[in-house]
Amino acid sequence: MAERKTGGVKAFPIEGPFKNERARLAGMTDADRAYRKQWLKDQILSESEPRPVPGYYEARYNPIRRFYRWPLDTIFKATVPVLGYERAAKYRWFTGKFSMIFAGAVGIYYYLSYNKNDWTRKGGWNVYVSRELVVPGDPRYPMASDRQEGADYASRGFKSSTI
Repeated sequence: MAERKTGGVKAFPIEGPFKNERARLAGMTDADRAYRKQWLKDQILSESEPRPVPGYYEARYNPIRRFYRWPLDTIFKATVPVLGYERAAKYRWFTGKFSMIFAGAVGIYYYLSYNKNDWTRKGGWNVYVSRELVVPGDPRYPMASDRQEGADYASRGFKSSTI
């Protein structure tokens, strides 16, 4: 069983015995209803809550993480008055994830575009393209191969090189 982090204090449910709908439907006394009503009222936060704790952000995030979070956090703080805290936090989260996905896609595209496998290097991506299928009934049938001699196969761009 997972151990709760309570700081050495025994954990107890703040909702009381009526956290399940089934327990509430089984029967509640007037005192139970008053307890439940007060508990629900206590869950409503005031306009000044949640209050920021000084130094909490610095203690929670290390300097490197604060550095790369700075641009989106700046935009996020500016959008909170307009959008509200929760909506702005969702936009900030999705913006960060989509930015990383976009940067990853651009990086992969760049790598695949400029690190092709050719005769000048040992590594890189080698992309093979199948020849086009030409069947009887096609006006191009029989289509002659573009490879005429043995050096045309596996030349890896050597024959078309400008060097």
